[in-house]
Amino acid sequence: MGEKKVKSIRELSKIVNRRRENKIIVFTNGCFDLLHMGHVRYLKKAKSLGDILIVGINSDNSVRKIKGKKRPITPEKERAEIIASLGCVDYVTIFNDTTPNKVIKILKPDIHVKGGDYKINEVPESKIVESYGGKTIILGKVKNKSTKNIIEKILRLCR
Repeated sequence: MGEKKVKSIRELSKIVNRRRENKIIVFTNGCFDLLHMGHVRYLKKAKSLGDILIVGINSDNSVRKIKGKKRPITPEKERAEIIASLGCVDYVTIFNDTTPNKVIKILKPDIHVKGGDYKINEVPESKIVESYGGKTIILGKVKNKSTKNIIEKILRLCR
């Protein structure tokens, strides 16, 4: 079921354009390497802001540029299918850049959501969102829930 929600940006553009008139489109993005409760709570909150939630997943190459050569742990297609299997997620797409700027320019979501580790003036894509009348929203961070914390715990347990 989840794999049917994974779409190319071109496919998503057609879907969004058909549904835009009466639906609020919400977009968020991330690496989503090692899915955890923080991710799930964040995505549920993002979905509550609109009608259709689209999640952009950084490609493996993009994750390596952001997180370093040892990441991601989970390959992009698996990460996309895992995220797509969540009931709150309507569609998933994989993008190759380190930022979702190109995806946002194409899809023009009504709302762009970022996690609580950002401040509104630090979100580079917010200017793009504002340029067409969209809105960027920062959601609160779920304390002590991160992929980095999980990896550090695993490493401690293996010593």
